[in-house]
Amino acid sequence: MDRIAERLGIDERKLVKSMDVIGDIAIIKVPEELIDLKFEIGKAIIDELKYIKVVFRQASEVSGIYRLRRLEWLAGERRSTTIYVEHGCRFMVDVEKVYFSPRLSNERIRIANLVEDGETVINMFAGVGPYSIIIAKKKPKTIVYSIDINPEAVRLHIENCRLNKVQDRVKVIQGDSFKILKEELIGVADRVLMPLPERALEGVDAALSGLKDRGFIHVYLHVPYRLGEKEALSEAIELVRSKILKLGVKKAEFKANRVREVKTRVLQVCVDAFVEKS
Repeated sequence: MDRIAERLGIDERKLVKSMDVIGDIAIIKVPEELIDLKFEIGKAIIDELKYIKVVFRQASEVSGIYRLRRLEWLAGERRSTTIYVEHGCRFMVDVEKVYFSPRLSNERIRIANLVEDGETVINMFAGVGPYSIIIAKKKPKTIVYSIDINPEAVRLHIENCRLNKVQDRVKVIQGDSFKILKEELIGVADRVLMPLPERALEGVDAALSGLKDRGFIHVYLHVPYRLGEKEALSEAIELVRSKILKLGVKKAEFKANRVREVKTRVLQVCVDAFVEKS
């Protein structure tokens, strides 16, 4: 980015607050003081980073039931679809119509490595399928029930299953995962994933409904802290422990894992919980 800053006569430290690269699409946050230069910044990125073909500016925070963000086109081709590659898997993504974060790559492979081949897994918030498909590719005897409420995400998820040749083992379902686990997938899973920090804690009861008598649930949270990250990890465990024990679980063990810092003094944490229901 130093060449781009030099070209525009801007302090590199002020140029771009963040940049996500998804396939050949870059999504940037432009500081308010540079907003008048947004199109020049976009064009400079296209010119200097030859692997980038489209640049969008993130114009809002992620919000709504589909977890979308408003994007403003700045430069390059007029499209929002791309192919993203991660851990040997290929994913078709429409950055305007679905939520997708390349920053969870390490977390996705961590979870895939925890899965024992032959498990049945439920992914309650699947998006276009990165967790589910990576698990299915790495563990070929595993079945994954992969749920999302966004019909566009489900459409792309089905296409991504075909693209990665796992359509026979990843069962894609469109709908409200809380309701589906309580009514249709009762007691089927060895492991339940909840990769939606904004709603995971309220869905723990549904996750337990989908779990067999014993198994794992992975609860994702955004946890603020004041003194240090250990504080956030301890708080995350306590939040999940309190929720699970109130639901009458006989025995549970917990481990908190740092995923990433989402903003200053707010940590994304995954609590891995091993649960015995009775």
